[in-house]
Amino acid sequence: MKDKVAVRFAGAAGDGIETVAEIMVKLCIRSGLHVYAYRGYQSAIRGGHVWSQIRISNNKLYSFGDFFDILVTLNKDGILYDTPYMSINGYIVHDPSVKFKFEDVGKPYYDINVPLIEFAKKFSRLPVVQNTVALGVVVYLLGLPFEYLKNVILDVFKDKGDEVINMNLNAALAGYEYAKEVYKDIPRNFQLNPDPNKRKFAMSGNQALAFGAYSAGCKFYAAYPMTPVSPILHWFAEHSKKCGIIVIQPEDEIAVINMAIGAAHAGVRAMVATSGGGFALMSESVSMAGMIEVPIVIVEGQRGAPSTGLPTKTEQGDLKQVLGAGQGSYPKIVLAPRSVEEAFYTAIEAFNLAEKYQVPVIIMTDLYLCESITSLEKLNLDIKIDRGWLVNEGEIKDYKRYMITETGVSPRALPGQKGYNFVAASDEHDEKGNLVSDVLAGLPQMLKIRNAMMEKRMRKEKYIIQEFPPPKLYGDEDADITIVCWGSTCSTVREAIEELNKEGIKANSLEIKYIHPFQAEEVKNILMKAKRLLLVENNYGALMGKLITENTGILIKDALLRYDGEPITPLQIVYKVKEILVR
Repeated sequence: MKDKVAVRFAGAAGDGIETVAEIMVKLCIRSGLHVYAYRGYQSAIRGGHVWSQIRISNNKLYSFGDFFDILVTLNKDGILYDTPYMSINGYIVHDPSVKFKFEDVGKPYYDINVPLIEFAKKFSRLPVVQNTVALGVVVYLLGLPFEYLKNVILDVFKDKGDEVINMNLNAALAGYEYAKEVYKDIPRNFQLNPDPNKRKFAMSGNQALAFGAYSAGCKFYAAYPMTPVSPILHWFAEHSKKCGIIVIQPEDEIAVINMAIGAAHAGVRAMVATSGGGFALMSESVSMAGMIEVPIVIVEGQRGAPSTGLPTKTEQGDLKQVLGAGQGSYPKIVLAPRSVEEAFYTAIEAFNLAEKYQVPVIIMTDLYLCESITSLEKLNLDIKIDRGWLVNEGEIKDYKRYMITETGVSPRALPGQKGYNFVAASDEHDEKGNLVSDVLAGLPQMLKIRNAMMEKRMRKEKYIIQEFPPPKLYGDEDADITIVCWGSTCSTVREAIEELNKEGIKANSLEIKYIHPFQAEEVKNILMKAKRLLLVENNYGALMGKLITENTGILIKDALLRYDGEPITPLQIVYKVKEILVR
């Protein structure tokens, strides 16, 4: 009996697929079960083909998996497009109007034929209610009590009035009772052990980043809507009054970054979020933040590229863009959280590092991590805030905003502080902020100032890298193969390693979270000891592999690269490892 089961709801945009998936997630976490949910969709408000998959287990989950076990399809597209990813002897829940043959599926399955539309019409004029009927069927197939579903429906629709609540309760009960009567003898090859006393909570990557930023003291958030990070804007807008956060949606990403730099310059913790196209517009201002030494946090949510590419699909293709953003050299920090839970802590870490070293910090994520929803048991809310070198009144007599120091970090005063007037210019400047460009550029004494200021700024990276914990291997140190990964792929790699271990194959992984400054020596020492190497990335160009080669001289020859817009799955990694080891 498997302790994991995955359910996929499939239909067209506008069919309510996301809503029913949300109810399913809440049902599971309140039952004490672990979940990992992900969805596939296009840039269409109605039509097309969309799906939401919820993987459920008694134990912690690292990915949405490779295959699903139960398919609820509202049209034949679910048969054509989704059944290739259904496990053998999976369950297909459908209305009789969705007609198909065995050849359409191509593998053994259990046919759960339920009059979804007929039941829906009994309780509502809205066709979308057939989703709720199907939900009742799924709850029965999973072996969960109907009472669990009832409680979630009461909560989800509590603000919609009794009519809507009763409509959905009756529809769900009709599906549950029908399945219980007609399919009572259907075999199951999975076993879930719900325990409402061990209820969890669930977050998406976007929610984790937003809540982490709020917990870190973020007071200003600006963004222009862009998939996959728009839900961060939605979260801040919804909670702005309660949390005391100014939230602005300007006319474009150029205005976004400049408003946030202004807010950060004035002394509040500020954050923005965008995707590759928006970040391209922000790049010049990011380098300005580096020049005037303003602490700001930027979330860069990667998606299919180049150009608009695949705007609703995932990719890890923006690494070079982020590392090369803006003109010339300036100190910055680039982080890539490896899981939804880590996204929460990374947002806090980013704000502390930004203010301590007075630099822009870029959090690289991607659509897969942004939109994945996973169950969590707790978060550590004992948060330490480090605002860096903020000067107090009278602390410094001859104030120099860009004073040359050993660490490169200068005393930071906020506009309006008595006795601390200074110039914050995007041109090169001296320690007080006075410009050395224009008519002074090239004069002998100014050459020295330029060199000194450039070296002062860049010196920060020597100390920033000391803040990063050393990279560690996940898994058996004496492994047959080491898998190199970064960001969202790391969790999937962990699941693959567990599967390989079950088959007697020893594998471990080097997970890159701290991208810039790059921990070259530490990474090199680990990779030099590996017996074999495999690079795993969601992009065409093996971008992390090239960054590693550039910094260490080590070329990782074997790579699993996926760039069709879908995330890498555990079995893809397992198969690739086996292919390498049998050579």
